[in-house]
Amino acid sequence: MEFDGPLLEARLVRRYQRFLVDVEDTQGRRWTAHCPNTGSMLGCAEPGLRVWLSHSSNAKRKYAYTWELVEVAPAVVVGVHTGRANALVGEALARGLLPGLEGYTERRREVQVPEAPMRADWLLDGHRDGAPPCFVEVKNVTAAVTGGTAFFPDAVTERGRRHLEVLTDWIARGGRAALVFCVQRTDACSVQPAASIDPRYAAALRDAAAAGVAITAVRLRPTTTGITPERTLPVHC
Repeated sequence: MEFDGPLLEARLVRRYQRFLVDVEDTQGRRWTAHCPNTGSMLGCAEPGLRVWLSHSSNAKRKYAYTWELVEVAPAVVVGVHTGRANALVGEALARGLLPGLEGYTERRREVQVPEAPMRADWLLDGHRDGAPPCFVEVKNVTAAVTGGTAFFPDAVTERGRRHLEVLTDWIARGGRAALVFCVQRTDACSVQPAASIDPRYAAALRDAAAAGVAITAVRLRPTTTGITPERTLPVHC
């Protein structure tokens, strides 16, 4: 995925009200931008961090700039725009980077799971060898990494837990399902649930994996020109 145009470099002043950030550019000008991340952004929202923002020419927008990237350590850039995760995983699927999810000829976004209160991020269909359709849920991972391990979630997520329960139920009904962690930072070598933050989500993830939901992760390389799927990572449930 390439950005539509050059990103603007700035320094983070503060993040507040979940969807807003104040930034200061290299000329010392300050303004407010949109924050496209509803999580706690653990380790990614410290004042003074170097950030990059995209610009929209849509005159109807209240804030013309959107926060895209943050440098959390020297040469460690994190993609914070959670709205890009589904498309990024779509690129990884198209490149055959996710083992067990290859061979599908059709990919559809935002498809309702039958008889369930959930729209899956992807439905894979038309497998070359006749494998059943597969519902895929995507979770974006940006939180601080410890010893090479990335954690999800960075805040309690009842919605994420319910999604796992739907996927687990779909498996019990004879279907196929997968959860893909979209890791937008290059310092991660593995992923595991943040049990200290949300123990119920961690338990639901273990249950889903035991029931047959395919749990995988893909690492991406964010740069100021775009974000590229790199390779899969192990997930330790």
